Amino acid sequence: QVQVVESGGGLVQAGGSLRVSCAASGRTSKNYAMGWFRQAPGKEREFVAAISWSGGRKYYADSVKGRFTISRDNAKNTVYLQMNSLKPEDTAVYYCAAGLIASTAQDMSVSRNYDYWGQGTQVTVSS
Repeated sequence: QVQVVESGGGLVQAGGSLRVSCAASGRTSKNYAMGWFRQAPGKEREFVAAISWSGGRKYYADSVKGRFTISRDNAKNTVYLQMNSLKPEDTAVYYCAAGLIASTAQDMSVSRNYDYWGQGTQVTVSS
């Protein structure tokens, strides 16, 4: 069993930056791939970024590529999503997820492949 808890959301102006964190707990949490997804009101949950268990592979949605950076610190069992140049369309609830997933973009970008999910953290970008 793995528990994930997000933190760090908030309100920021367009063009600003924000970092959200995801703390994972559980004996084998270091072995899990971690992903960030988001869901805006009235929209389906969408993939944002993912990182393999070793941190060697990272994938991003086209909409955030070049602006967001995912990283992990396995010593702290924590995954980070640094978000720069934020836009109003980035406004959403951001969810962290963990799963034993093959380290391919196709596999890591699919929400149903993840087994454990956090409660989400709200990110609001004002124009």
